[in-house]
Amino acid sequence: MNYKTLLFSLLILSACEAFEPEAPADFDILDGPVAGLNEAENLQFLKGDVAFNTEIFTLQNGLGPLFVATSCGSCHPGDGKGHPFTTLTRFGQTDENGNQYLNVGGPQLQHQAVPGFTPEAIPQNATFSRFTPPANTGLGFIDAVSDADILAWADPDDVDGDGISGMPNWINLKEYVTERPNSVTQNSKYLGRFGKKGATYNLLQQTASAYNQDIGITSSFEPIDTHSGLVFDPEISNQTINDVVFYLKTLKAPAPRPESNSILDGKQLFTTIGCSKCHRPEMKTGNSPIAAIANKAFYPYSDLLLHDMGTTLDDGYTEGSAKTYEWRTPPLWGLGLSKNSQGGQYFLMHDGRAKSIDEAILLHGGEANQIRNNYQSLTADEKTKLIQFLESL
Repeated sequence: MNYKTLLFSLLILSACEAFEPEAPADFDILDGPVAGLNEAENLQFLKGDVAFNTEIFTLQNGLGPLFVATSCGSCHPGDGKGHPFTTLTRFGQTDENGNQYLNVGGPQLQHQAVPGFTPEAIPQNATFSRFTPPANTGLGFIDAVSDADILAWADPDDVDGDGISGMPNWINLKEYVTERPNSVTQNSKYLGRFGKKGATYNLLQQTASAYNQDIGITSSFEPIDTHSGLVFDPEISNQTINDVVFYLKTLKAPAPRPESNSILDGKQLFTTIGCSKCHRPEMKTGNSPIAAIANKAFYPYSDLLLHDMGTTLDDGYTEGSAKTYEWRTPPLWGLGLSKNSQGGQYFLMHDGRAKSIDEAILLHGGEANQIRNNYQSLTADEKTKLIQFLESL
């Protein structure tokens, strides 16, 4: 290559680079791996990413016959919150006696079907609830918090008199799930920490159940076909499920936005009016086989416990030992990015009914009555600063 050709090539490359979009800031996206993974871990993360976000299920690779979605990523675009179009419906359990409609499709409604099959309908008189898919990021950190830490935040009898109790959801362990080291049990039940009511033990249970209940895919973990009730051969490998579990465990925690004076003022208001009593800012992980997650401080703004949220949010449906009016405190980190995956508009609370952060706060009842009232007493400027803080997480 002569000098003129080389110079021309460099000019072309330079011109192309000038038109390339800038990479988004870390705090503007939810997806991406946690820092510090080794080469093998990064490779498994990428495999899980492909399985979660790229693989689409059809009749040829096991879809259905009844289903809700055709891929994992369609319910969690960009690893963010879902939209009302992807909201799940669960039905058939009103108390701790368990689901009464397992023989007619419970606990989850599969409202779509492949040709030749009829989608499910909610049985007459069955109570039901709608659950908007949550964001996926930072789940590995939550998974690595010790049971002892979570239980230390519980105050079922409100001993400290602050009006906030906090209850664990005690659940039965799936036969394929291995308990965490130093797990705490009560009456042979285990502490749940994932899901709207904290009824899921770990990310293996979450993943295997989602493939089965959401897409109609059987595995060695969840081999029962949701339509016929029969045991089917696995339609997905254990390796793929384990890759997805690893992907979910190693998605980075949401990065907070740079703090301004208004955001710092909002942060102080968040504590002053009592939001941090349930939405605890900081947690710490314990030991983990993934070094990048082990023994780290992180900031999810949750206590992972159940709270009485009042009659407005009583859906008549429950899971595990939760009552119909009890909900696990949802982590607030990444809240400001929710609109990115929800079509440019907020759909908040467990069923997406709140169209703004203000509306979501005003729906709080039960244990949160006083905190909601404290929020209502703020000036318009103070409310703006508090919401700016929440959107910065």
